Amino acid sequence: MATVVFADLVGSTGLFERLGDETAGRFVTQLTGGLSKTFEQHNGRVVKLLGDGLFVVFPKEGDALTACISIQKRLLETPVYAGGTGNPIQMQIGIESGEVVEIDGDCFGDAVNSAARLADLAGAAQILASQRVRVALLPWQQSLLRSLGPIYLRGKSEATEVFRVDWQEDFDSEATVMGVSMYKAPIESWLEISAGGHTARLQPRGEKLTLGRAPAASLSINDTRVSRVHATIEWRGGHYVLSDASSFGTWVYVGQPSEPVVLRRTECFLVGQGELALGCDRNAEDAPIVQFSISS
Repeated sequence: MATVVFADLVGSTGLFERLGDETAGRFVTQLTGGLSKTFEQHNGRVVKLLGDGLFVVFPKEGDALTACISIQKRLLETPVYAGGTGNPIQMQIGIESGEVVEIDGDCFGDAVNSAARLADLAGAAQILASQRVRVALLPWQQSLLRSLGPIYLRGKSEATEVFRVDWQEDFDSEATVMGVSMYKAPIESWLEISAGGHTARLQPRGEKLTLGRAPAASLSINDTRVSRVHATIEWRGGHYVLSDASSFGTWVYVGQPSEPVVLRRTECFLVGQGELALGCDRNAEDAPIVQFSISS
């Protein structure tokens, strides 16, 4: 058994485009080298550098969590800048626990794949972990985790309960989180989405809704950040499931205040009410926003 961490640099493609391969490569190598030392200080072993990130294994879940929080706090308290954009470097991190097979210094297994998928799903400066990680933590560490509900990770046939680590000390612990009423949703509820003065409704057992740039979409949104078929929403087993099929992803905000769940060719349940930002964060200029609500 081992705990696997994937830590990826957010927006690395744009960084290489702005700085060029050689300059960006030197910068990323220096950054990941420094982060490696932090992981190692918490009993982590860096399996390999991934160009724009790190693949690390730990003997214990608690060590992995502590290391990841240390990384995020370090980047918050001592920002690192590159590329002349004025925006600090941020990392997105996934943590999973399970059986790992080591061959010639490399590591393989379902836990490795799941940790990578969780890192892909995480937003900037976020840490996502699985239920297997949570149950192995000490009570005070468990208190830092907030459920995002069951989410279908890419390549998985069953949903995984995913938790966000609220590592910032001033985070509002009473914030509404996805999944808090996941298993209490009334079966006969309906979902309504709206954008640009247009509205579409999905009833239980009804035909799935499509969101996208295509004129034939249930809710058509003309924005270059929106794919022709950007996402679908369907009723599945008493819940409404959003599936991202886009090029740039879908940001899901549930409740107020809310940290986003970022979907990239993955799925999540929708509960209560909130917003979907298509192709970008909702704070981006003229972001294409879809309002959703579930009522009974």
